[in-house]
Amino acid sequence: MMTAGTDLSGLKRQRPEWAPWLALVEEVLREAGTSEWDGAVPADASLRPTIPLLAGASLTVQTRAVRGLLNRLLRTASLGGTPKMTTLASALDGELDVLTLFEASLCQDTDRIKEAAARRGVDAEAFQGVIALAAVPLLHACSRRWASSIPESWVEGYCSVCGSWPVFAEVRGIERSRYFRCGRCDGAWHARPLQCPYCAMGDHHALVSLVPETTGSQALIEACTRCFGYVKVFTTLQGCPPGTVMLEDLSSVALDIAAMEQGYFRPSGAGYPLGVTVTDKAASRRFFAWNA
Repeated sequence: MMTAGTDLSGLKRQRPEWAPWLALVEEVLREAGTSEWDGAVPADASLRPTIPLLAGASLTVQTRAVRGLLNRLLRTASLGGTPKMTTLASALDGELDVLTLFEASLCQDTDRIKEAAARRGVDAEAFQGVIALAAVPLLHACSRRWASSIPESWVEGYCSVCGSWPVFAEVRGIERSRYFRCGRCDGAWHARPLQCPYCAMGDHHALVSLVPETTGSQALIEACTRCFGYVKVFTTLQGCPPGTVMLEDLSSVALDIAAMEQGYFRPSGAGYPLGVTVTDKAASRRFFAWNA
């Protein structure tokens, strides 16, 4: 399924106007490819019917690692040259409540992120875009650890790891096995054919397929006429390699534009509310040492 623009260098050439955003994507994918966040993955996660693995988890993270990542992302964004991104420079003074923001990023809690933007006097849209990326490295670490434990019986519309809605579906191989892909944790899970992932509509009369002329027969849009949600669908021999789901989603933006022009949209927020809590690992160690 890989397209000519799926790799970062290809996207930079094809979409030079995206340079500020692609610089952020490059930074976060570089971080996601390291083992820095492996230690924060919960060891006792177990999949329950309809409930993602991360739901309700209590996470302990290194505050310095979170602060370092957020500062790199904010600095990269503030140098992007756009008026909105330039405002983010004022958020680099070290007073951010980074654990609260990281928790909000994991939970896709846009209200908390907007409140933090208002307190710092930065552009809310730009701040939201940066903070949304902050959770990606940890989510990739969770997906790597738990990928082999996702059963075929999981066919919910949202991700089995982090509860996000899919960014696209893959119809793989001669068996035409169908999988959804997550743009946040990079995960994959089985998908029901002829069912809307957002409202679970299964009436094929209410589901439509759109085939934009410019994408060829290997890519189309499936949409629901009840909830007006859509999902991109790619026919491929095998799924996206690790670390490329976000890039594949970006490189196929023409499909998103075509869907929105027809009145369809991607739902905002999470498909399943995670309700995770995040605390400082060093503080946890001090607490247990004091109680020993």
